[in-house]
Amino acid sequence: MRKAQTFRPRPAPGDRWSARTSSLSPSSGLRTYSLLSRQSKVTVGDFARPFQPESGLTGFIDSLPDILAGKEFKDFLVLLGKARAKKKPILFGLGAHVIKVGLNPVLIRLMKDGWVSGFALNGAGIIHDFEIAFCGRTSEDVAVQIQTGKFGMARETGEMLNAAILSGARRGCGLGAAVGGMIARSRLPFKELSLLASAQELGIPVSVHVAIGTDTIHFHPRSSGEALGKTSLADFFLFCSLVQKLEGGGVYVNIGSAVVLPEVFLKAVSYVRNRGTRLERFSTAVFDFLHHYRPEQNVVRRVVGKKGRGFYFIGHHEIMVPLLAAALGTGR
Repeated sequence: MRKAQTFRPRPAPGDRWSARTSSLSPSSGLRTYSLLSRQSKVTVGDFARPFQPESGLTGFIDSLPDILAGKEFKDFLVLLGKARAKKKPILFGLGAHVIKVGLNPVLIRLMKDGWVSGFALNGAGIIHDFEIAFCGRTSEDVAVQIQTGKFGMARETGEMLNAAILSGARRGCGLGAAVGGMIARSRLPFKELSLLASAQELGIPVSVHVAIGTDTIHFHPRSSGEALGKTSLADFFLFCSLVQKLEGGGVYVNIGSAVVLPEVFLKAVSYVRNRGTRLERFSTAVFDFLHHYRPEQNVVRRVVGKKGRGFYFIGHHEIMVPLLAAALGTGR
């Protein structure tokens, strides 16, 4: 039997390759430096500290690491504190999910404590807020209701909200004020838990930004496209007037709106700047449980000037909003 031969490629003419140079020595040509001379992104001074219960919530916030989101959350709290101290606006844009997961009491407390200058809602926000005031419950089971055509067919929701919007259009007021005023003047059993009614009573403006066809009340008999458009457009310009005042340290916070409110904010900033108002020194933040394109671009990146900051915090609203409110309540 012939012995198997080992194949060895021959170098091409002029190729200097050889067995002696086919592998480099581990230390060949390597240049090193002392770790002590290197600048590093993380030091032990930035580390988290074990939470001491006796230090309270202030101690808990201080115990977070000064790294990435831990540091940014603390920085954001400082900016909010400065905004309130300078009486600059702190505006909240809320997706409807924020209301339906039970956060109205937390948001109402923030209003009463002076941490809110105005709210912006999408159209679904007024639905959940009204239903909470009306009967103390909201958020139907869409997967079940859609099968029988009952989804969105609650009579009182469609009738009372559309009536308020029609009335507001006749009186020339915005949609938020129309609905908030209706609930505030009513005898609804849970109206003290209504975000819009509480804002109305505290004199805090609420703008509602409607996309026609996205809300269940739009197909009820009393719905009027003219009234919806008129009152929601009035609210857009109300929102612009609030955004205009952000210059000099104000803060805009987008919580749980992935499309409508980031687009509204982008247009409001453009409108304000086009009319000659400087808008450079303000900060923004997004709180959401997923990372979305429009909030990232329209709220955190595109609109913030060189003298402002943008933040993006990921986490469930029912945890992050109470955490934010509690941290602000410590007086940080």
